[in-house]
Amino acid sequence: MEFTQKQQIVESLSNYIARHESQNKAAQSLKNVSAATISQMMNNNWDLITDDMFRNVAAQIGSSTEWVYVETTDYVKMTLCLEDAKKHSMAMGIIGAAGSGKSQTAKLFAAKNKNAYVLSCNEFWNRKTFLTELLTAMGYDSAGLTVGDMMAEVVRRLKAKDEPIVVLDEADKLPDQVLYFFITLFNALEDLCALVMCATDHLEKRIRRGRKLNKKGHTEIYSRLGRKFIELGGVTSTDVFKICSANGISDKSMVKAVVEDCENDLRRVKRKIHAFKRQMA
Repeated sequence: MEFTQKQQIVESLSNYIARHESQNKAAQSLKNVSAATISQMMNNNWDLITDDMFRNVAAQIGSSTEWVYVETTDYVKMTLCLEDAKKHSMAMGIIGAAGSGKSQTAKLFAAKNKNAYVLSCNEFWNRKTFLTELLTAMGYDSAGLTVGDMMAEVVRRLKAKDEPIVVLDEADKLPDQVLYFFITLFNALEDLCALVMCATDHLEKRIRRGRKLNKKGHTEIYSRLGRKFIELGGVTSTDVFKICSANGISDKSMVKAVVEDCENDLRRVKRKIHAFKRQMA
C-alpha cells in the first residue's frame, strides 16, 4: 500500500474518531482493531501495522483509496431523508433496488455525522446479536449483559446523545423476532432518536403482506414508519456518466458501453469501469 493511501486512511480515521466520545470509544466500535493499533496509526507509527490492517480499518470507517464515490440522484435523495430524520428524530423506511447505492450512502452519511450508527443486518442475527452489533457500533461493550440489559443500555446511551440516528441497512434480512425490536426502540426513543430502515421493496411487500395476514407487529411497524415507504428512483444515465468521469473513464464509447451494460446497478457499473481500466493499463 502506498504512503499516500495510508495518509488518506488516517485522515478519514481522524474524522471517524471526532464523531465518537473518545479515541477508545472509536476503537471499540471497530471489529478486530485494538485501541493500541488506532493510537499507533494516529501517531504515524506505521512500521508494525500491516497493509491488511489498514485495509480493515478503511473498510469499516468508509474510506476508499481506489474508488471515487459520486453524489448520484439516489444518494442526494437518501441523504436528505437521513438528514431530516436525524434532525427531527423521525422514523423512516427507505426502499430501493439492489445496486442503487443504499448501503454506501448510509455508510458515507455515518462517516460525516456524529452519533450516526449503521447496522448491516443479516439473516442469521438473533435478538442478542442485533443488540451486540448496535452497542459495538456505538462504541460500548456488551460482555456479560442479558438481552434485557443490552436493550436498557442501548436506550440509555441513545437518550444521552445529541440527535442520534440508527440506520438498519438491509432490514428485510432480519427475522421477525429481531424486526420487532424496531417497535421497542421507537416506543422508548420516540422524538429522541431517528430510526431508519433501508432495504429493497421486499421489506415493503413483507410488511404489507403481514398486515393483510394480521401478523404480530407488522401494522405497528407500518404505523411507526408513517404508513409510507420512501422509494428511491434508481440509477440514471447521468449518474453513470458522472461515475465514469470521476473514476477516469472519459472515452465516449466506453462510457456508452457502461451505460448500456450496467442494468442500472452500481455494482455492475463499478465492475465494468474496472474492466476498462485494466485494458487501459
